[in-house]
Amino acid sequence: QAVPQSGVGSGMIFDDAGHILTNNHVVEAASDIRVTLPDGRTFPAKLVGTDRRTDLAVIKIDGSSLPKVRLGDSEKLRIGEWVVAIGNALGLAGGPTVTAGVVGALNRSITEPNGENLENLIQTDAAINPGNSGGPLINLSGEVVGINTAIASEAQGIGFAISISAA
Repeated sequence: QAVPQSGVGSGMIFDDAGHILTNNHVVEAASDIRVTLPDGRTFPAKLVGTDRRTDLAVIKIDGSSLPKVRLGDSEKLRIGEWVVAIGNALGLAGGPTVTAGVVGALNRSITEPNGENLENLIQTDAAINPGNSGGPLINLSGEVVGINTAIASEAQGIGFAISISAA
């Protein structure tokens, strides 16, 4: 008999209609999606669309006074630039987590465990942990430049984000 499981991930509201950008691998097997905002409000979410090839997904919540992110231009990123990764690391209680690091490389490609090749990735040493997937990678101007998506498990401190321009 199948046993229901739960998991955690992150995302970002990017418009006034309540659309949330996240990773496909965060929501692909979900039968029930719930979104909890940093202020404690919880909403049921519906899946709008997914793209396994790019590991991106959009979900939607209905609510008012929703906080939304400012999208930046990842084409302007430079190696050595400081960035901040925000997410729900390990699903720990207490709200979102923040880590800082630098852009280590641009236009990286990796193969995900499901066999999909992700391209045009931002490499960073800002800690990206399980639960951070789908969260924003932000420049020091407060603009989203990437979507946290993966870590190099065979290395220490190497994470990857999908560039916001690719998204």
